[in-house]
Amino acid sequence: MFISDDVRYIGVNDHEIDLFEGQYVVPEGMAYNSYVILDEKIAVMDPVDKHFAEEWLANLAAEIGDRKPDYLVMQHIEPDHSSSVSAFMAAYPGTTVVASAQAFNMISNLYGDVVTEKLVVKEGDVLDLGSHKLNFVAAPMVHWPEVIVTYDSKDKILFSADAFGKFGALDAEDDDWACEARRYYFGIVGKFGVQAQNLLQKAAGLEIETICPLHGPILNENLGYYLDLYNTWTTYGVESEGIALCYTSVYGNTKNAVEYLAAKLEELGQEVHVSDLARDDMAEAVEDAFRYGTLILATTTYNSDIFPFMKDFIHHLVDHNYQNRKIAFVENGSWAPQAAKKMAALLEGCKDIEFAENKATIKGALNDESKAQLDVLAAELAK
Repeated sequence: MFISDDVRYIGVNDHEIDLFEGQYVVPEGMAYNSYVILDEKIAVMDPVDKHFAEEWLANLAAEIGDRKPDYLVMQHIEPDHSSSVSAFMAAYPGTTVVASAQAFNMISNLYGDVVTEKLVVKEGDVLDLGSHKLNFVAAPMVHWPEVIVTYDSKDKILFSADAFGKFGALDAEDDDWACEARRYYFGIVGKFGVQAQNLLQKAAGLEIETICPLHGPILNENLGYYLDLYNTWTTYGVESEGIALCYTSVYGNTKNAVEYLAAKLEELGQEVHVSDLARDDMAEAVEDAFRYGTLILATTTYNSDIFPFMKDFIHHLVDHNYQNRKIAFVENGSWAPQAAKKMAALLEGCKDIEFAENKATIKGALNDESKAQLDVLAAELAK
């Protein structure tokens, strides 16, 4: 695949994977992206997962023929992007590996002394390939501390590491970039919004025509759309009007309350996205919680605490720096309801959270009294 006259795509698609990073469902697989720049000197931009090393090296050989790579740039050392480095060095011994100082420590810890020729780079350094000049930009904690990204000033390409990444192989049928990019961002990078925003601010000073991430499609049209979304995500802004309603239910009574509340909100003109935290993809629920400005949490009091799936969900939100949202509570408890208090306590550390004035308490099954509370809550949230 041609990115430009001198830049070619040599990555691979993984349709064998079921869980990315051991937790994210990826029914459309994953892409491990890699690129090669053909100039007076040749630079390979990132290895791939070791399970696809043979295919990747064949892709590289098809582009460079009898030439040998001068440089292997390793922007991010997570194993899905680095674990084929040993196979690469066996095929092309003596190639200079280019990475940050911290990246080389990680390479050594993961793969031993496989690298013999090293070039340590930092923010502001430039690697001259001939007509292509690679400018290195530090991107710590996007989403590992060693990360650098690379700007090719000739073709105006930003090799963005995991930034602008997306779930799904490149030959997948899914063409909705935002949905799987959002789930990817908030699941994997979202904790580090400040650091990702810092990278965006640096990128704003570059003339970018193409973004080449390590996962997902190459972006070379309507870049403003992608940059605007990333700006919203990295600042924890509200992307879409709507309400995320996430719940757990043991015997169906809390579910009945959720269905009643959702219907009431829709009558009042609200768009509602409901997630059953015990059955639906937790990462999708996290995505919705960050996408919309209002979140309703509905669960039961359970062992003097809250139901485990809800507790896990709230921990996901807190761990990913959930902030700048309005949160409402629906609780159920047959004799001592306290789920709302427990949920609020778990969210205490989140910044810029506004709790709804009203809550709804169900004591067992939904009845006229609890319906009236849900009506009041719906009216408040629909204002």
